[in-house]
Amino acid sequence: MKRIGRATRNTQRGVVTIEYAFMLMFGLIPLLLLTYTGVMLMAVQQTLATASSEGARASLRFAPLEQRRVAACEAARRSMQWLLTYAAQTPDCSSASSAPIVVSPAAPCSGLADAQCMQVSVSFDYRATPFLPGTGQLYGWVLDRPISSTAVAQLDLGSN
Repeated sequence: MKRIGRATRNTQRGVVTIEYAFMLMFGLIPLLLLTYTGVMLMAVQQTLATASSEGARASLRFAPLEQRRVAACEAARRSMQWLLTYAAQTPDCSSASSAPIVVSPAAPCSGLADAQCMQVSVSFDYRATPFLPGTGQLYGWVLDRPISSTAVAQLDLGSN
């Protein structure tokens, strides 16, 4: 059996600390950053789903069709305000037809020619405004287009 001398032990001091630092830098921190980004992307998707459904729900109010479009856009804007603030976007709800919030005019529903539907679509372009710098390109192969959500409401136009 070989004995390790005192000189050999002194040269090994700090090696564990350096190994731990490398493991932390190249293993744990990237894993935590990717996990954080994934959680934030799920929060974005949930926010967009809520915003589109709130917009569609707001279009059900009894009012002229153009006022319904504006109400739908305003409701969607309120529901996704934190995303709009982060991306520095201010959608124009007077026209309700520009990204990131698009509210379609009333049109015949697919499959129901007699009914009128309004579609509310909201989107967020993660590649343009990522939560962590550099992750827009990193997730580019997965997020090749903006994250979006769409909701459709069948309108009750009353008796004419």
